[in-house]
Amino acid sequence: MIIFMFILGAIFGSFYLVIGTRMPLKENVFTGRSRCDNCKNELRWYELIPIISFILQMGKCRNCKKKISVEHLLIEIVTGLLFAVGYMYYGKTLEFLIYLILISVSIIIFVSDFKYMIILDSTWIIGSILILLIKFIAYGTGSFFQSIISGIGLFSVMYLIKIIGDKIFKKESLGGGDIKLSFLIGSIVGFRLGLISLVFASFLALPYALTQVYLNKKNELPYGPFLIAATVIIFVFLEKFTNLLVFFTLS
Repeated sequence: MIIFMFILGAIFGSFYLVIGTRMPLKENVFTGRSRCDNCKNELRWYELIPIISFILQMGKCRNCKKKISVEHLLIEIVTGLLFAVGYMYYGKTLEFLIYLILISVSIIIFVSDFKYMIILDSTWIIGSILILLIKFIAYGTGSFFQSIISGIGLFSVMYLIKIIGDKIFKKESLGGGDIKLSFLIGSIVGFRLGLISLVFASFLALPYALTQVYLNKKNELPYGPFLIAATVIIFVFLEKFTNLLVFFTLS
């Protein structure tokens, strides 16, 4: 099962990369055959096998010999590992299913936000619907409505932060995608842990932000990848973060 989950993750990782790179450009990812980005040659089935095709072709297009971005290999391997490790950690549980949804959203956001500074609406909407359906079916209406309220609450906080930030910096301080993504985060980990994820994400983003400002003089940086990464960490170590929250509350 672990090997199967790795293979499944690699396959989905390849698909998530296509979604993250093509949908922001308004390209249809569900019709037409895959093509080389350089020569536009249609790829055969054996050129689309995750990881193996990249290695056998030595990272080059079979037709034009142009180098294929190593991100294809990395995304496939990382997604495969995350799927496999998640199965080892959770087993056949509902938490594992929620974890897979969260990882899937994460990979797409990492690709689209780093490449184009865009978080696709379809990503967080589909993710939210699936999470809410699972909670409704598995845990009942109480958990379902609590998740919706938590999502709306975190969305409201992020929107408030944007309003204050825009007035302070006299320009857009947060992207709309980051604000919308907060609904998904709140629905998964709850309102209070969602607030922690906002702060945690800022610490995760700080080294990258300082490096980019120093090297490239960039003032606009993607926040979504760090926001969703913080959420994944909190979800995986949910009990520890919950205990930490209780400790500070009692203190």
